[in-house]
Amino acid sequence: MTAPLIALAVGRGTGPELAPVFERVLHRITGLHGTRVEVVRSPRLYHSYVSLRAEAAGTGEFARLTEQDAAHYERFCREQAAAGVRAVFRTAINAQSLYLVRQRLTAVKVEPLTAGSARMLLVRDQAQGFYTGENRHTSGTVVRTMEFSRSVTDQVLRYAVDRARALWPDGPSRVVMAYKYHLLDGALDDWTGGMSDELGIAVDLFQPDTVNRNLITHGPEDRTVLVAGNEWADIMHVVLLDRYGAERQENRCTENVHLAAGLHELVEYQTVHGSADDLAGRDLVNPVATIRAAARVAERHAGCPGAEAAAEAALAAVQARGVRTPDLGGEARTTEVVDAVLAELAAPAGTRLPAPGTAPGSATAGAR
Repeated sequence: MTAPLIALAVGRGTGPELAPVFERVLHRITGLHGTRVEVVRSPRLYHSYVSLRAEAAGTGEFARLTEQDAAHYERFCREQAAAGVRAVFRTAINAQSLYLVRQRLTAVKVEPLTAGSARMLLVRDQAQGFYTGENRHTSGTVVRTMEFSRSVTDQVLRYAVDRARALWPDGPSRVVMAYKYHLLDGALDDWTGGMSDELGIAVDLFQPDTVNRNLITHGPEDRTVLVAGNEWADIMHVVLLDRYGAERQENRCTENVHLAAGLHELVEYQTVHGSADDLAGRDLVNPVATIRAAARVAERHAGCPGAEAAAEAALAAVQARGVRTPDLGGEARTTEVVDAVLAELAAPAGTRLPAPGTAPGSATAGAR
């Protein structure tokens, strides 16, 4: 059988350190399942914001390099989708380049969340609004041109409801839209006015501060689909993860889905944290989110059932032994954490592994 193709795109900063982590974990998991994958790496090392600031001489050069990265990554995604790739892992790259691609490929970010017994699905509209668009510079000013469109809004809403129906047997109970719609002269109200009847579900448009107030006061209703513009969702994603996901962003991975024609809903996995340029080359970046991304790709796209649960168990065992990077209060290097997780993944059930630096003979058998 032909091995599934998995694409890999690497940005500067800590990207060159995290890319091998992804490959090591992915190949270990697939190997343990008796399967294999072929990783197709983009030939370009994409800029981070910090690397652009260091390299670009002025705003014109900054914009030129930004567009080069965006054009290359867009082309890479389109080529991989046409070749049958259904999943990409990407490390962090400069936001302006990334959002140009997200606009052109009509991207959404998808995050299931739970609050007690209430389930939510956050679908972040990454394809339009202030985060997308282009800049024009004059002396002392930056003019940013962006747009909202009815076609993109409809596409995002339909995908969000379809995804919720696939996730929950009873389907969603309501759709809450969080956008600064008061700034759009009533256009967004008009566009979404008939969507409730079309989708067969209540679609309610709110200002972001109203959504915040309702979540704080009442909590989420079960099976709520929260569709949000970047202007709110970028900030609130981390807050919602902390409040309803019980997790720090440094440890989380997430998925982006490209809805443009010809992309076949190509899924791009990424860490929630950024490029962390200050840690580049120091073997100190937290690899947990990358490990989780590799396990998710293995389970969903490489025929490895149970991979995510196994990775979570390995991470829990490793962290319980204090094998953590400094940002989590530990002293371990990136490589030490990855080595420990890979050893846990390969260990027979019921075996307790020693902490790094402990003599192998000190390991004891027993339930973990």
